[in-house]
Amino acid sequence: MTMTYDDNNVFAKILRGELPAQKIYETEHVLAFMDIMPRGPGHSLVIPKAKARNILDARPQDLTHLAQAVQVVARASKVAFEADGVTIHQFNESAGGQVVFHLHFHVIPRFDGMALKPHSGNMEKPEVLAEHADKLRQALQAL
Repeated sequence: MTMTYDDNNVFAKILRGELPAQKIYETEHVLAFMDIMPRGPGHSLVIPKAKARNILDARPQDLTHLAQAVQVVARASKVAFEADGVTIHQFNESAGGQVVFHLHFHVIPRFDGMALKPHSGNMEKPEVLAEHADKLRQALQAL
């Protein structure tokens, strides 16, 4: 059974400006912003502006733009947070761990000896998200 794209998902609402987000990077094809329930400092999300439920139904050209943006954000994340590495997560359908049904990649700065926080559903303080977004925007400008 093919699932359809839901125009009322939270990321579609962010793209339309109906919900706020700490935006860090934007092109004609993609948007990157801070995850409000981060699993580590600097956890961001990169999404296509095109409608795609997940990687299974995305157009190849949208994936190209998305992959390029993920690389840019990952490089900035490593620099901005002086991270030892970067984890990229991408989930498809409920059985695959997907919660929001708009294609997205998680970009998470990682540090030696520090485990990811579990996905708890707890929202980060807005001032912390704003500070992390500023760090990422500065790193993006420097790249």
